[in-house]
Amino acid sequence: MTHHLLYHKVYPHPNSSQWVVFVHGAGGSSSLWFKQIKAYKRHFNLLLIDLRGHGQSSQLVKEWITHPYTFDAVAQDVLNVLHHCQIPKAHFVAMSLGTIIVRKISELAPDVVQSMVLGGAVIRFDLRSQLLVTLGRWSKHLIPYMWLYRLFAYIVMPSRLQKESRHLFVREAKKLCQKEFKRWYRLTAEVNPFMRYFREKDESIPTLYLMGDRDYLFLSQVREIVMIHQKSQLIELTNCGHVCNIEQAERFNHHSIRFIQGCLN
Repeated sequence: MTHHLLYHKVYPHPNSSQWVVFVHGAGGSSSLWFKQIKAYKRHFNLLLIDLRGHGQSSQLVKEWITHPYTFDAVAQDVLNVLHHCQIPKAHFVAMSLGTIIVRKISELAPDVVQSMVLGGAVIRFDLRSQLLVTLGRWSKHLIPYMWLYRLFAYIVMPSRLQKESRHLFVREAKKLCQKEFKRWYRLTAEVNPFMRYFREKDESIPTLYLMGDRDYLFLSQVREIVMIHQKSQLIELTNCGHVCNIEQAERFNHHSIRFIQGCLN
């Protein structure tokens, strides 16, 4: 089991019994939480994870070559780390496609998830997103994957205010090999079917959506789902795009930490 274990890093708190697990999005790594660590470790024990094929878990690619890439499998990777670290339950903070991984964890092991903070949440691919994904699916064998990833980064994060986010995600994506990129890209076909199920099921887990008010691809869907799910709430961060934990880090930290602390009362 341990030779399949994802790379992870623990920041223990001397007094708190509460754990926060950070789950990054596709093409990123745990290093993209650098603006959260200092604020969070004042209050909680932290567990940062590099998903399969990403960051320092990229060294383990050979371990998964013969295994399918599904949201179930990627979610189980994370649960294996929690089991290894002897963490029975935790609060989860996720960004972008990582929010789907956390929702899948809440389906597979609901008792493990105390609360969810979902930043830049992906609820479904609308027509524009589906066209983008289809374009990528057709061209991923014809053009270098980094060209494709840079195009996606500019479409999802188009403004000058999002320059830092684009740079960081492109930098991290360079650590993925082309085969690994294609494996993750195939997961996009699972997004709408799984999220259709999630929209219909009202989770009993307290959930905070943190979205930039300029996240034009995904914000409208989050507004819709918050109207349906009773234990969900939405905070929109002004002058902010998709990667809100980087673009508006202080406000992201303030709202998310206060939300988690409120779940303890």
